[in-house]
Amino acid sequence: MKKLFFGPILLVLLSVLPTMTLAQVSVGVGVSMPLPPVITFQAPPDVVVLPDTNSVYVVPSIGIDLFFWNGFWWRPWEGRWYRSSYYDRGWVYYNRVPSFYYDVDPYWRGYYQNHNWHGHNWNYQHVPHSQLQQNWKSWQGTRYWEKKKTWGVQGYSPKPQQQRQELRRQRQVQYQQKPEVQQHQQFQKQQQQQRQPQVQEQRQQQQHQPQVQQHQQQQQHPPQGQQQHQQQQQHQGESHQQSQGHEGMGEEHRK
Repeated sequence: MKKLFFGPILLVLLSVLPTMTLAQVSVGVGVSMPLPPVITFQAPPDVVVLPDTNSVYVVPSIGIDLFFWNGFWWRPWEGRWYRSSYYDRGWVYYNRVPSFYYDVDPYWRGYYQNHNWHGHNWNYQHVPHSQLQQNWKSWQGTRYWEKKKTWGVQGYSPKPQQQRQELRRQRQVQYQQKPEVQQHQQFQKQQQQQRQPQVQEQRQQQQHQPQVQQHQQQQQHPPQGQQQHQQQQQHQGESHQQSQGHEGMGEEHRK
């Protein structure tokens, strides 16, 4: 009975442990990052596509930034970024700012509430979760919202590329000035300084290891010239021993 009882428990543990290990490793290599708080939804959330972006969607019904872009859900928290394949779980630390973020207007909530995007009526469309999952890839590939819908903004033309690049630069500067972002950057620098001696030691070991292996191989398999030299020495030693043996036999014979 004990064997029958412990068998299923062992199988359950074996199936759960790899999942737990992967979750710990995915948070960060060498440093474990805290995960953001859970967001509870009664149902899969609708999203709205943001103007002046290439298919960046946001959940407008909650008080935190939750984006969908390029097949992943994204959220900033305490100066760090996290992403997941799900909107409510499975968050993994992302060690840089996602490239789409600097295209996002930081004042989009006010424009959303007023149905107005920089002086133009914004007739945004709420996209259900199921429709988003089915179509996001084709919409992104064809720039559907920009070319066919102008993101729902009436009489609006996309900004020129040069202007968009300048806005991205300005937003990057503003983002890096946030206290929580600067605190996280300082933490990253400290971690890098702590890891630097370990990295140098690993490199030295890696550089020393081939030399040791080469020396061992040379001892086991010396070069052909060295082998011939050793064989000649060995042969000369044997000949010398044989000659000494013959001389001894001669002396005995003379006696």
